[in-house]
Amino acid sequence: MGSLLRIVLFFIFSVVATSTCAQRATIVPDETNAVADTMAKSEATITFAASELADIQWNTSCAAPLPPLRPDSIDCDWDARFGAHPGPVSPYEMPVSWTASSHDWKRLWYNTITLGSAFVGTLLVLECLPEDATSWNRAELQDVPLFKRWYNHVIDKGVEWDHDKFYFNYILHPYAGGVYFMAARSCGFNFWQSLLYCTIVSNVGWEYGVEAFMERPSIQDLFVTPIIGSCVGEGFYRIKRHIVDHNYTLWGSAVLGNIVAFLVDPVNEFVGFLDRNPARRVAREKAAARAAAPTLTLSPMLGTRCAGFALTARF
Repeated sequence: MGSLLRIVLFFIFSVVATSTCAQRATIVPDETNAVADTMAKSEATITFAASELADIQWNTSCAAPLPPLRPDSIDCDWDARFGAHPGPVSPYEMPVSWTASSHDWKRLWYNTITLGSAFVGTLLVLECLPEDATSWNRAELQDVPLFKRWYNHVIDKGVEWDHDKFYFNYILHPYAGGVYFMAARSCGFNFWQSLLYCTIVSNVGWEYGVEAFMERPSIQDLFVTPIIGSCVGEGFYRIKRHIVDHNYTLWGSAVLGNIVAFLVDPVNEFVGFLDRNPARRVAREKAAARAAAPTLTLSPMLGTRCAGFALTARF
């Protein structure tokens, strides 16, 4: 009887234990799956965060292509918009705008130093011209000390209506103003900022600066050079944009394109020989993008027996 009781109890215990193990076997996979799901979510979160970090690092270390523009974002602050872009954005990558800007201060300082050196060189050249070409009083230049002459011209006598040749006042001075304007415009400054720079360089640097050692400031030049020159300079800017868009060619000629680019923007092109030239980098990138883009060309074809058209597709 005791043995039978022990067998029955053992059987009951075995059934209960088997049921418990089965329940545990049923529950554990669920818990395991939940843990696995949690780990997968964690891994996905970590992978997503790592992907975001890699994207941020790529944006801050590589010359990433510029994001597309909306029509309402033309007048934005480009320095803030492209804060993740390495270095200032070239104006030749930006849409044409009177107010958008991305300032390259370092290059502007280089351009200002170049203009200062050019002023001194120009003064030496004008010194060699005959007196009727510049209306300079040669006797005074030889007898009066340098800074005394500046004091007499600027402080004592003041401005005057000059009588220089027409091509000096109304051709060369507007052209010079356009060059001053382009020195800032090609550094990412907008029209109004470039106008201000042109005015400072023209009036302070030249009229009341270098040239004031030789003659009194000119009333015409104080207005013609910065105002008319800035309008001419904006035309120069549009011409150079066209040249840059066509990889420094004009009417299919690289020689003509480079010559005109130098004439409309001599300061930046000269500094570009010594340092980097962002405009040429943009020109190469645009040319490469056009070469990689698919094209469809229809051209006339003339054979020995018949004539027609050839349709050429490039992918």
